[in-house]
Amino acid sequence: MEAQETTQAQAPVSEVDQAALDKTVKYHTWASAVMGVVPLPLVDVVGVTAIQLNMLRKLSKYYGIPFSKNVVKNILGSLLGAVVPTGAGFPLASAAKAVPVIGTAAGVVTVPILAAASTYAVAKVFIQHFASGGTFLTFDPDKVKEYYAEMFKEGQKVAAQMKAEAAPEA
Repeated sequence: MEAQETTQAQAPVSEVDQAALDKTVKYHTWASAVMGVVPLPLVDVVGVTAIQLNMLRKLSKYYGIPFSKNVVKNILGSLLGAVVPTGAGFPLASAAKAVPVIGTAAGVVTVPILAAASTYAVAKVFIQHFASGGTFLTFDPDKVKEYYAEMFKEGQKVAAQMKAEAAPEA
């Protein structure tokens, strides 16, 4: 069994490097979008979950918050479960990839944006939580449902913009 979160000095918000936070969020949002292209149903979900766990590990480090993979996996599952139906779109779109041709094509188009939006929203929720003095042990998914939904919508716009910027010019 993993050790529980221990007390550790939390970095004051003013000392957290905003550029490093932004770079971490952008990198993991991109990585999630790329993972969403994987044509195998639900393999992308597992991959995106691993990317989000890695991102939360890095974000917690910036704030001096202890990270426990098992605790954070449970919290992440609770968060995504609390925001249904917003959070359910990604696994459902992934599962649609199992439908030959049409499902695969639709999934490869929609899943990257949903995966990126989910990762972006998770990042924004935890950055806000950590910046306000929270830790993983004080996180309450029910209190952030609306903010997650708002950040998910913003994440969809960010993902679409990232996709447009990455597209080769005609």
